[in-house]
Amino acid sequence: MAEPTRIVIVGGGIAGITVATGLGRRLGRNGAAQVTLVDRALSHVWKPMLHTFAAGTALPDRQKLSLLAQAKANHFRFRLGSLQAVDRAARQLTLAPFDAEGAGAALAPTQLGYDVLILALGSRANDFGTPGVAEHCATIDDLSDAEALHRRLRGQVLAALRSEASLRIAIVGGGATGVEFAAELKHAVDVIAGYGTGALREKLRLTLIESGPRLLAAFPDRVSRAAAATLADLAVDVRTGALVTGADAAGFTLKDGGRIEADIKVWAAGVRAPAVLARIEGLDRSRTGQLVVGDTLQATRDPAIFALGDCAACPQPGAEHPVPATAQAAHQQARHLVRHFEAWRRGGAMAPFRYRDKGALVSLADYNGWGTLGRYTFGGGRLRGLFARLAHDLLYRRHQVGLLGPFRGALAWLADDLAHAVGPPVRLD
Repeated sequence: MAEPTRIVIVGGGIAGITVATGLGRRLGRNGAAQVTLVDRALSHVWKPMLHTFAAGTALPDRQKLSLLAQAKANHFRFRLGSLQAVDRAARQLTLAPFDAEGAGAALAPTQLGYDVLILALGSRANDFGTPGVAEHCATIDDLSDAEALHRRLRGQVLAALRSEASLRIAIVGGGATGVEFAAELKHAVDVIAGYGTGALREKLRLTLIESGPRLLAAFPDRVSRAAAATLADLAVDVRTGALVTGADAAGFTLKDGGRIEADIKVWAAGVRAPAVLARIEGLDRSRTGQLVVGDTLQATRDPAIFALGDCAACPQPGAEHPVPATAQAAHQQARHLVRHFEAWRRGGAMAPFRYRDKGALVSLADYNGWGTLGRYTFGGGRLRGLFARLAHDLLYRRHQVGLLGPFRGALAWLADDLAHAVGPPVRLD
């Protein structure tokens, strides 16, 4: 009897957990493959929600999915660890040591063999080498970042309530993350002010900085203008065409010589691949560090390595730019790999991946929202206001149902709605 194929997936984000769940159900259940998911966190969260955790308008404990529980229910294994190196010749990973919480000692590095390696490591914000950003700016790249930022925000809010000082926050990056985070922060402060701390609303000094000529460059100009107008109505100071050249403890320096003072500085601009990919020798990488893959999602120099989601530079036939680094693209790539993996494993050709743009959505808390539907979604069209915000929420619920199944996914949705009904709309502790 043939040995089961050792499939190792690194990264428990949208692409990674979708592939692990799908391959576990298809191949792990009958023993045809040994599917292992590696991640440095014990839980999966939907990355487009991270800014709401940072702002305190959503509770991560309600939205986290245990990777251990997901593995048990879907016939794959979970290993806690962080990728340190890949030996392609030996087909072996080295997982970095980590300090087990409460153990008081670092564990030794471990090795893990593979026959097929699937990298779904996501991405990080790109500071473009701007001086001071790494030392003085917060990011919202993963759950630990979001929770750390929320703790800082909570401390600044309490300090502002105890003194006459303003609450000065500056966000760099006018894409969806920066725009949505600014709106969530404003919403959180408005809600907290309703609990008898009305002065907090006047103390907030919120600035959104974008180097390009307009916000939401990936959206039509009308959406960009509408988002800027909504933020202006919310007293957000929107600065477009403002290039940050440095960050320090007190704020940002701009190319034109200006300054933006801020107690909390958030960098939500640009996309770059995790640094560990640069340590995998012999593979092609893009200018931003992504692994270059063909239309089969396999690395151009190693067919045993697949890369999905934000960490991959995947071509689009007839298009100048690769597949965009979005949750939609990651989900499509993961589903494609699950669908065609078994035929490839049996010696067939891997079917080429074709990205289908189903549109984009942006939601500004409870204030407004916009959506553009791609030609693959009801033939195209536009959404705005409540319908756009509901569509934005439904994307997450669809992801949740895909992982948990229809029944458990519906229960999770109901439980979340019940918790919202009985609890405060913003995190108060």
